[in-house]
Amino acid sequence: MLLHVPNVLTRDELAHLRATLDAADWTDGRETVGTLGAQVKRNEQLPDASPVRAELARIVLAALARNPLYFAAALPLKTLTPRFNRYTGGGEYGFHVDGAVMNLAQGEQLRSDVSCTLFLAEPEEYDGGELIVSDTYGEHEAKLPAGDAIIYPASSLHRVMPVTRGARIASFFWVQSLVRDDSQRRMLFEMDGAIQRLRASNADAEAVLQLTGVYHNLLRRWAEP
Repeated sequence: MLLHVPNVLTRDELAHLRATLDAADWTDGRETVGTLGAQVKRNEQLPDASPVRAELARIVLAALARNPLYFAAALPLKTLTPRFNRYTGGGEYGFHVDGAVMNLAQGEQLRSDVSCTLFLAEPEEYDGGELIVSDTYGEHEAKLPAGDAIIYPASSLHRVMPVTRGARIASFFWVQSLVRDDSQRRMLFEMDGAIQRLRASNADAEAVLQLTGVYHNLLRRWAEP
């Protein structure tokens, strides 16, 4: 499921992140990928051990935690601490698939089910830099307003187009979902949305309650600890 999640960050949060990142020290983004990824990746990242990354990641995680659309779509169980990258001067990231298993703190691991990019620069600030996600229905392009996010299956082939003017700045991270299968997550997301709309329209309360029970029983059946 490919989904645009608007207004993840407030204006004040976005302004703070941008001011901090504009003054940050960046390193070669190839330091956090394997041999194959390094061959097609040309960007900069905040170092993983940077205290700036840790501070800004807490802001991003808090913003995600209060966003019901993001939660309904991703059903997050574990989240990799958000990272931050910058593309300038022709920087790009060629087609690749994200690693299936990633390391968290204290030896814990995360299975990457969902990828997320949170845009931190307005589209008019840079040329190029579109996120291209390829699936069985073709290629889908995303270049969103600052503060908006896009989520998509981590198994997808995807790339970032070359940035020919300005700077594309973003946060990115991966999620291990309670529900591993993307098609099951999509069904639950669509059912949850239908339930919310029925509640808002004052539909038959007993029918809404029954449908809510079906949602939770499916989640109970499909969820993995």
